[in-house]
Amino acid sequence: MTRKIFQNDAAAAQAAAPIPLWQQLAAVAQALQMILSGQSGTAALAEVPVRLRPGVQALLFQVLRQLGRAQALRRQLAPKAPPAKVDALLCTALALAWDADQAPYEPFTLVNQTVEAAKRGSLLRQAGFLNACLRRFLRERDALVAATDNDSLARWSHPQWWLDRLKKDYPQDWQRILKANNAQAPMSLRVNQQKTTPQQYQKALAAIDIESTLFGQNGVQLVRAQHVQALPGFSEGVVSVQDGAAQMAAPLLLQGLDLSLPLQVLDACAAPGGKTAHLLEFAGATSPLQVTALEVDAQRSERIHDTLLRIGLQDHAKVIVADAGKPSQWWQQANGSQQFDAILLDAPCTASGIVRRHPDVRWLRRESDVDQLAAIQAQILDALWPLLKAGGRLLYCTCSVFKAEGDEQVQAFLARNTQAQLLPSPGHLIPGITAQTDLLPDNDAGDHDGFFYALLQKNV
Repeated sequence: MTRKIFQNDAAAAQAAAPIPLWQQLAAVAQALQMILSGQSGTAALAEVPVRLRPGVQALLFQVLRQLGRAQALRRQLAPKAPPAKVDALLCTALALAWDADQAPYEPFTLVNQTVEAAKRGSLLRQAGFLNACLRRFLRERDALVAATDNDSLARWSHPQWWLDRLKKDYPQDWQRILKANNAQAPMSLRVNQQKTTPQQYQKALAAIDIESTLFGQNGVQLVRAQHVQALPGFSEGVVSVQDGAAQMAAPLLLQGLDLSLPLQVLDACAAPGGKTAHLLEFAGATSPLQVTALEVDAQRSERIHDTLLRIGLQDHAKVIVADAGKPSQWWQQANGSQQFDAILLDAPCTASGIVRRHPDVRWLRRESDVDQLAAIQAQILDALWPLLKAGGRLLYCTCSVFKAEGDEQVQAFLARNTQAQLLPSPGHLIPGITAQTDLLPDNDAGDHDGFFYALLQKNV
């Protein structure tokens, strides 16, 4: 018994001990190497020990936002690329240290701890190389940074094909989009107005010294991000974490419909369930509206169940694991092969609008992905359109700023579907703060992600 107590005490002391910076930098470099080899940031962070994960994620996101500059600096210091593991550690240090004003630690501290990470890990033989490169960087930092200022990859930290596409799609706004992408995304909440009001919730936050601002019909934006369990009423479904642009989906689709009727609504590609929940919250607990939530990934569909259970509306939605583009496999199960009154299609996309929230996306995507995903979007649109009643609405949306996945996709759909009519819609929303839209009075989206919305009606 005594030994067990000592073991528990030792484990608690270890958990409470400060985490050495070299250990965090080593974990960041490992995650970066995984991402550059094609794995998602989520998968890479899942490999990080839980105790290290919060600090490693914060450092990794900063590295990913500055990776273009780091790679350009590395080419100045070592024109011949070192092995991938060494390169990842070197670029981690350069990304964090190149801008002294934004560096999370003093540059010399980052250099020392990076070399320490090499010595304590499997890169002992490369520690001298890393030390030489980084000491030179400290001596010649201003000149080296100036030498990379005209490098577009260094300046914007996005692949060249991404820059070219944005310049074509947004001749006036491409730089604004890139600046937003390289900033940290705010934490936005959607207040469940079946349980409280945004004003009341803001007071509850203020009572525990959490600063916030209000936006739109249901939005609360935090001045500083918080762990969800620190949010009053989160476990009871009083609020949900949801970006301001995503909060526009439910009102756009349901506004003007008679929610006292037993409407059948399809939420295609529904995980993690935020929009499904908002549809039910918007309709109200007494509404007979019934939602079918589709998700092709069985594991991700569990998150829809969890979301609906948390807000207490699990009995108002049917969650089905199925491919939205193959209705023959699920339509009968959904609602007896009856047509839907409304359909929300949040289609698979490049996620180019949420890069500030998921900075790994820019390094994972390839130019060919845009056309491949646009083809999938068109196939799902064509598959779902016959399932919509005459007079019904389909809201097509993507978290992308690329016009091939938004406006161009919808124009092509309208050209091949004479029954389809485009109703007033927000269209492309670029990331950042945009003006209030007349489509949804008093429902500006705050400081929001990039998004696209097109509301389509099926005419008789």
